[in-house]
Amino acid sequence: MLFSSQTGRNIGLALGIGSAFVAPTQAQLYDKVIQTTYGPVQGFKYFNQTELNTYFDTNTSTVAAFLGIPFAADTAYQNRWKAPQPRESWNKTLIADSFGPPCPSSSNSGYSEDCLSLNIWTSAKSATDKLPVIVWNQGSDETSDNAWWYGGGMAQQHDVILVSFNRRDDAFGYLAHPDLNAESLAANGHNSSGNYGILDHLECLKWVQKNIANFGGDPDRVTIMGQSFGSSQVYHAVNSALFSGLFVGGISESGIHTPYNPWVAGLATSYVNMSRALVHGVNYTTNHNASSIAELRTLPVEDLLVGSQDRVDGADISWTAALNAGYPLIFKPVLDGYVLPAKYIELAVRGPANNVPLITGGTKDENGANPSDTYSVAEVNEWQKAKFGDMAQELFKLYPTGNTTVLANKAWNAQTRDEGLVSQWLYAKDWVKSNTTAPIYTYYWDHAPPGQSAGAFHQSEIMYALNALYANVDAYPFTTDDYSIQSRISAYWANFAKTQNPNHGGSYSPYPSVIDGVAANTTLPYWAPQDGKTRQVFRIGDAWENRTLAVSDEAVDFHVAYFAKQTPF
Repeated sequence: MLFSSQTGRNIGLALGIGSAFVAPTQAQLYDKVIQTTYGPVQGFKYFNQTELNTYFDTNTSTVAAFLGIPFAADTAYQNRWKAPQPRESWNKTLIADSFGPPCPSSSNSGYSEDCLSLNIWTSAKSATDKLPVIVWNQGSDETSDNAWWYGGGMAQQHDVILVSFNRRDDAFGYLAHPDLNAESLAANGHNSSGNYGILDHLECLKWVQKNIANFGGDPDRVTIMGQSFGSSQVYHAVNSALFSGLFVGGISESGIHTPYNPWVAGLATSYVNMSRALVHGVNYTTNHNASSIAELRTLPVEDLLVGSQDRVDGADISWTAALNAGYPLIFKPVLDGYVLPAKYIELAVRGPANNVPLITGGTKDENGANPSDTYSVAEVNEWQKAKFGDMAQELFKLYPTGNTTVLANKAWNAQTRDEGLVSQWLYAKDWVKSNTTAPIYTYYWDHAPPGQSAGAFHQSEIMYALNALYANVDAYPFTTDDYSIQSRISAYWANFAKTQNPNHGGSYSPYPSVIDGVAANTTLPYWAPQDGKTRQVFRIGDAWENRTLAVSDEAVDFHVAYFAKQTPF
């Protein structure tokens, strides 16, 4: 690993995009003071010379980074459990060369309630460049300072500005309480509370609309993107009228499922109804020896961390949610009729509030798939019988478990993966049937990063899609195949940011550019949007092609029939 003196931190590096890449004219913004609505900021040149020569095959850095720019006020004490508040302006130039602290969480060190800051990587040469923008949302209890989603590679290779930001999670972001409902009713006419983490996303997007042009971005070409709990942030924004006009497309990774899938209750895209959220909120208050939100607002943040990440008791959830997704969080988005306007099933029928193109999908080895073959035959048989009931015998014909651990795990994995693909496809089918006219693209990521045994695990596509392998070489022994995969998937994502179509935008530069003396094909395989009929998703990673949903048409029919028997979420 090389040390970048500009960032003041190690930023892991990797091979770049091949000798065919020619860097555009040197960016100027790292030498300039940029004015924002709260005050002036100055960034820095993101890549040093050795990094560029070694990993991007160019002598010129086009990337200016601006890290830790505040976009709202401190959320401590009287600002707790409120929508983001305006920040006091500053006159002295803010040197934006380090990430802001993460929001409070037992999972993060160095946290602060003054945490609502954002980061920008831009390759613009001036404020008139109008480059497309991606606003990134990480998973729950994670921070924007994570090498998986550093934006230098997207800016350097694809001329896409990447913005990441911190938001509140757990009880700090999703506490509901009668006192908070009363405050909301007085302020905006809605009995709403518990969605402050979503409102942080909203405030970030409003900041981007007001300021990104000064960083060479186009406020009319903002794509929102997220994974896992960040995927739910994308989904909630697509469904909420509060976000209208703030973005033109969404990328929701791991991901969106049919509301008829019982998994949804345990996945990051779930929500809790207001009545249950209020019970959790009152219990949280009582457990801190407080009788009101006013009293909670006087407590130190360390006290509030206690119980802030509580999860639902195992008796309250089905085995499938526990096995496939972990115990669902208590403190998560609340169905309040305002920020979250309606149930998923209602939105599936009528279509979302924002008619924008959407990419969604998932990874091969998530939601219970087990590449390590550790489930026994007895366990697999027991779980499948408990889940599928009178449909279990039909299931065992389609996915026979045999009498060995290898066969049982093979059957389990095939069924689990097929269930996820059919579930995602059914969501896309409903999207096409609704009043929504925007296209939806569905993917299936199946590449396992090298040097680990969890397969194509949950979030394994992120560093490839965001062209961030350069920042993760200390964790994974990447090969030429990994860089080739990165060059393709990041091009699809960049094209979507540019044109709202993953096939168009001119972003693809293959790595390597020459194979055995022959120039590599510079054309991306065509990724068709879902039509609501064709039983396929687009395979990304170890191949680039349409993939059937399941082992057979009969298996697809089986899962469709199973979902039809479930209570929609």
